[in-house]
Amino acid sequence: MHCVADNDADRLRRQLNYFVDNARDNERKQRRFQEQELQFIKTTGLEALLETFFVDFRQRFNHDTVSLLLLDPDYEVRRILENLGIELQRYPELHFSDDPDTLKTLFGHRLRPLLGKALPRAQLFGGSARPPASMAAFPLIRNARLIGSFNIGSLKARRYTKNSATDFLKRLVEIFAVCFENAINNEKVKLLGLLDPLTGVHNRRYFDQRLAEEVSQSLRQQKPLSCLFLDIDHFKKFNDNYGHQIGDRVLQTVASIIKSQMRLSDVLGRFGGEEFSILLTNTAQKEALEIAERIRQSIEAHQLELDAQSPLHITLSAGCSTLEAPQASQEQTDLGDQLVATADAALYASKEAGRNRVSFRPMTEQSKSD
Repeated sequence: MHCVADNDADRLRRQLNYFVDNARDNERKQRRFQEQELQFIKTTGLEALLETFFVDFRQRFNHDTVSLLLLDPDYEVRRILENLGIELQRYPELHFSDDPDTLKTLFGHRLRPLLGKALPRAQLFGGSARPPASMAAFPLIRNARLIGSFNIGSLKARRYTKNSATDFLKRLVEIFAVCFENAINNEKVKLLGLLDPLTGVHNRRYFDQRLAEEVSQSLRQQKPLSCLFLDIDHFKKFNDNYGHQIGDRVLQTVASIIKSQMRLSDVLGRFGGEEFSILLTNTAQKEALEIAERIRQSIEAHQLELDAQSPLHITLSAGCSTLEAPQASQEQTDLGDQLVATADAALYASKEAGRNRVSFRPMTEQSKSD
């Protein structure tokens, strides 16, 4: 009788110890997640948030790999990263999708987390050298809108299974989604001071900032940097003949067409009035002239419809100059100013030659502006 009672007592003690150990383990786990939540919340800016995710979060929980797949059909996030000077190569685990249906199909209409080994590795983690054996993918949701996927991978096949507990992780992902949206919105607010409100392209202040950065990078990497100066031909006549509202539409149309011909790495600014300027990174004279000519032709081919009987024909003149790597011995500020001034002089040559054309002037020639 005593033996049975002792066995029952031992079993109860073992069960109690199990529950106590499990509770302590959950408490430690919850503390780690709370610390990570605070780390996300305390970050200031998008760059700090990405660093916290890819470095701190991965190390704190000893994840073999983590990744973010962000929906970015309008290149908005990528342009913000570009404006911050963050190259995508810095975060190889950061991926983008232009198609919102891609992740909707993955997560289904209920947008539930996915766990296991049968997830699309290449889509979630890219071409990883050591693909994960098990994965967890959590939808990033803000205001009932899917904005991306928060992904964790393990080399252990049983680390993430369909029966794995995800309560702590789901809460962490929800907090990350809020922090990410706030970071993006904050960066948008900062950019408002660097955008031209009429055309939506960057303003002169932003262009001058980027000019210094791109000249420095061009010299450091020994790669060419080209500048285009663009001016709408006879712009004053649009305002005088049709009014300033039509003049504004001309500016907006030209800005939109220019943007459609640009690459993600190029820098476009409204330099003032009807003038636009573009920095073409890693671009030598031949390619820069081809881009300028393509822009000129696109503007010329477009007709701005006032009404069915009165389409407006718009043309622009362009000037081009190129900073070549051998000029690296000069002062960077002087080089940037000279690059812009020489492109402006080339624009003046286009105007003098009859407008609606592209001219090139090498930086070795004396700059001339109108």
